[in-house]
Amino acid sequence: MERVSAHVTTVAPARTREILALALPAMAALAADPLLSLVDTALVGRLGAVPLAALGINTAVFTAVFWVFNFLTYATTAEVAALRGAGRPEAAARYALQALWLAVGLGSLVTLVLSLAAPLVVALMGAAPEVVPDALDYLRIRAFAAVPVLVVAVGHGAFRGLKDTRTPLWVALATNAVNAVLSAALIYGVGLGVAGAAWGTLVAQTGAAVAFLLLARRAFPLPDLRVDTAAMRSVVRISRDLFLRTASLLAALTVTTAVAARMGTVTVAAHQIARELWTMLTLVLDGFAIAGQALVGTALGAGRVQVARRDARVLLWWGLGAGVVAGAAYLALGGVLPGVFSEDDAVLDAVASVWPVVVALQPVGGVVFVLDGVLMGAGDFRFLFVSTAAAALGVLVPLSVAALLLDWGLLGIWVGMAGLMAVRGGLILWRLRDGSWARVRHGSQEAVPPTTGALPAEPA
Repeated sequence: MERVSAHVTTVAPARTREILALALPAMAALAADPLLSLVDTALVGRLGAVPLAALGINTAVFTAVFWVFNFLTYATTAEVAALRGAGRPEAAARYALQALWLAVGLGSLVTLVLSLAAPLVVALMGAAPEVVPDALDYLRIRAFAAVPVLVVAVGHGAFRGLKDTRTPLWVALATNAVNAVLSAALIYGVGLGVAGAAWGTLVAQTGAAVAFLLLARRAFPLPDLRVDTAAMRSVVRISRDLFLRTASLLAALTVTTAVAARMGTVTVAAHQIARELWTMLTLVLDGFAIAGQALVGTALGAGRVQVARRDARVLLWWGLGAGVVAGAAYLALGGVLPGVFSEDDAVLDAVASVWPVVVALQPVGGVVFVLDGVLMGAGDFRFLFVSTAAAALGVLVPLSVAALLLDWGLLGIWVGMAGLMAVRGGLILWRLRDGSWARVRHGSQEAVPPTTGALPAEPA
């Protein structure tokens, strides 16, 4: 017993250090990503209301479009981690390559659609006549960043799968620096206006994609760069489940905004503020979720089931603790944070009416978001899709519609948001306790036994 206790006391701090070494750079990279839009907003805002409105419309479009493709990052992290843990570095490299080809194909399709449908997209976003020219200019230029952005998404996932979250951070910081300098020069120095912001972002994101390709060439050496149909089928299957998961959640959240809009301008403005502040939590907790993907994927790939279970429990407490801290901060700052986004008393009063729900959801989100990462690392993609879709479409959407029909107001919508998170949390905790997620993985490609390079399996 003394020997076991000594082992635990020496391992636990080491594991905590590893978790933080993965999570903290990942958090910083996640926080750096929105800076591209923030910098462009600050630069374009000085040009006047019309260019700023054009930028705002496009930011909303590209955020929604690229969020749908975040499965490229999540799936690549989980599979690369599992295959490397199983001692199959070449299979990990092959998976990353196929994910890269998929990113190129999807990005090309996005560029084509946005280029051809630019007038329709701008019209659907409700652009005023005077905003349309600038909005079209920006959209048509930035559309060509689709391939680089999706390549970067795969790059983040691939290096995270190697338990390397520092490289993506440095690439993200460099991208932001290039974007800030180049956009400022093109907007003001060359006089391109809002189009200069689009060109600056396009060049910066293309540079990030090239940087990841060069770095990956060393980290993932392969004899050839051909499309592997067997590996591509695995990529598509995993991507399908994660895509459907994200799409169902995005659809449900869009319904809440549509419902709030039908309740009035004040309600939809307050809902937007509350939702943005609620989702800010993911910038912190996704760092732990990324650590979960990498650690659990690697452990299960190496046959270390008990290590994966232990890491899941440790990460759960990290997520809950971070959520409690965030909730306490939100409780203390409830009279300050919403005021950063609006000075309208009616809007702020509406936000205040749902603020207790926003605060209470922080610890719940801490558990849900982190355990999402654990199950992704375990390759439990189908469960994540089914559970998220059930909560989003079976709970949030009906409660939101009921809030509109029964005149429950904004509080009714946020009761639906609480229901969404409660059901997701309940299902994911049941899955964690059930234990069926913790099974030996060799990645989701063809069944090939681990090589001698795999980590040794734990004794029973």
